[in-house]
Amino acid sequence: MQLDDTDRRLLRVLQKEGRISNADLSERVNLSPSACHRRVARLEREGFIRDYVALLDPRKVDLPTTVFVEITLSGQADEVLEAFEKAVARVPDVLECHLMAGSADYLLKIVAEDSEDFARIHRQHLTRLPGVARMQSSFALRTVFKTTALPL
Repeated sequence: MQLDDTDRRLLRVLQKEGRISNADLSERVNLSPSACHRRVARLEREGFIRDYVALLDPRKVDLPTTVFVEITLSGQADEVLEAFEKAVARVPDVLECHLMAGSADYLLKIVAEDSEDFARIHRQHLTRLPGVARMQSSFALRTVFKTTALPL
């Protein structure tokens, strides 16, 4: 399925206002409510819209510290990668894990209460991940810009 301009307008609004009513959404994208509902249902069915979520304020839930961890594995064999990926997916503090090209094999985005909490995460989880040869952690001092909206 190809996205047309109307689909893109719908997705742009929904990415920023996931709780918008169908009536308000249809007004914003200049469609009738029934046509708008059909298009959104099709975008959901086709997998363009994967989920609807609540984005929490990390400070309000006492997780204001973001740490990026570069991981280099001891090898590149499929079984080493699979074991690492399976284990890291079970670490509750890891928000994202990316297989990388470059100096590190993986980049993790982790949230913590503070540096002491990150030390606990490191000790209890990261040091136990299989196949890890080297880790380098970088603490974010401040989030300058952050969005979940894809540029359409």
